[in-house]
Amino acid sequence: MAAHLNRIVLGTAFFLASFLALAFMVLPIVALFVHVPLTDLLHQFTNPVVTDALIVSLKTIVVAQIAILLFGTPIAYLLASRRFPGHAVVVTLVELPIVLPPAVAGLGLIVAFGRFGLLGSTFEWLGIDVSFNQTAVVFAICLVAGPFYVRQAIASFEAVDRNLIAASRTLGASPSRTFFKVTMPLARGGLAAGEALCLARGLGEFGATIMFAGSLQGRTQTLPLAVYTQFEAQGGLTIALAISALLVVISLAILLSLKATSLWQLSRQSSLSPFARSRSV
Repeated sequence: MAAHLNRIVLGTAFFLASFLALAFMVLPIVALFVHVPLTDLLHQFTNPVVTDALIVSLKTIVVAQIAILLFGTPIAYLLASRRFPGHAVVVTLVELPIVLPPAVAGLGLIVAFGRFGLLGSTFEWLGIDVSFNQTAVVFAICLVAGPFYVRQAIASFEAVDRNLIAASRTLGASPSRTFFKVTMPLARGGLAAGEALCLARGLGEFGATIMFAGSLQGRTQTLPLAVYTQFEAQGGLTIALAISALLVVISLAILLSLKATSLWQLSRQSSLSPFARSRSV
């Protein structure tokens, strides 16, 4: 009797705790859509503040994602396939921006690449200005969001069966052909997941961007910066809510694509397993 009562009490406590936790996480998101009538939110999407911020976000995130793929993939493969003195230190340095406060990352960008930073004179001599413009936004996204992709890419490359790579090389394939025809196809599911996480983090970037690029409408003001600016402005709450709702929809789309990619990868792995093949015969 006492054991049964304990199970009831424990079950009830777990249910209440779960309900409160779920309500705490869901209620702020729901409130974004019910605080202002839907027609008012939709009307704000034609506001120049929203359209300008959307254009800046799309332009900078596309450039940043391309740069992260081009430079992040090689370093991830190198760290996954090679062991050298200081390997753990390099991996830690690559992952450090993940836990670094965004404002600290932004200040680091200023003192490294700003006009009076370590490389400021070099960029000035080359005629390149990388602060308080869209290049600065791209730099901020790459620094803060790039490690999410690199970390996932390292894990994906490490999960590739080395026997398949060795077999490809034994059959006469060059290292580059093996990489593009064997390694990349096997790791693409994990790479896509890392890219989705990187994209989500990049779209939500705030601290490093406002420190290094500022919040200039039509130039450096991304969607998160526009939310903050309009929230602080007189009568700008509706615009801030509209942008927030747009970011919720975009984030949901990214999350669903990430889940779809994970399910596709799991189904692909199961279909390639000997057990799955024996069942299909």
